[in-house]
Amino acid sequence: MSAVTLTERQSRKLMEFLRTCKGIYVGNESKTLQFIAAILWIVRSGSPWELLPAQYGKWNSVYKRFARWCERSIWQQMHAHFAADPDLEWLLLDSTIIRAHPCAAGAPAKQGGQAAQALGRSRGGFSSKIHIVVDALGNPLDFVLTAGQVHDLKQAPTLLQGRTCDYVIADKGYDADALLALIEAMGAIPVIPARKNRTEPRPLDAHLYKEHHLVECFIPQIKWYRRIFSRFDKLASRFLGFLSFVSTLIWLR
Repeated sequence: MSAVTLTERQSRKLMEFLRTCKGIYVGNESKTLQFIAAILWIVRSGSPWELLPAQYGKWNSVYKRFARWCERSIWQQMHAHFAADPDLEWLLLDSTIIRAHPCAAGAPAKQGGQAAQALGRSRGGFSSKIHIVVDALGNPLDFVLTAGQVHDLKQAPTLLQGRTCDYVIADKGYDADALLALIEAMGAIPVIPARKNRTEPRPLDAHLYKEHHLVECFIPQIKWYRRIFSRFDKLASRFLGFLSFVSTLIWLR
């Protein structure tokens, strides 16, 4: 796939999904593909909506349609559809900080205000954090978006809920008795290095732990898209819409 163009195969797969997706109606397929191409241009370039090239249509109309799809969880449904057949030999957990631009501040009160939009202050400054779980091939399964200062451990149970696998691989930041017990209750084996302050270090499958690079390599893939690399959106739902769309494109490689 080039920087701002969908392949014929990707377009066909997306249209097959959209024709059966509840909550939207696809009347003119060419205009729908033009709209998706516009979202790809925005998420890849990181450009303000007002600078959308005229070939993609009126920027305000494109934005309003994107927002409607976010509110109806169309982008999340799209990602879930293409992520329905993962390799569950093991699951990998990690997180990454996303610096937020000043324009991301100031969400309206009717939307819950800024406090409800997964924005906060971490060592990196004004930021959000993406908590990630990927499958054994490094493909994204799910995300949780929080304020930048939220610890990784708090979101791990949400990412693992309802999943089955043979192993769960994560770095030592996830070494906590409660999470280890949860993983074992899933019927999986934790592959997590012990913290230095543990009096009784656990054995670690060092060979299998090398697979942790899959989730570490996934993070640069999503940050290649400038609207993910930096957060410009006031509303968490808009940022998650972009993130779900990018994740869909990774599944469609």
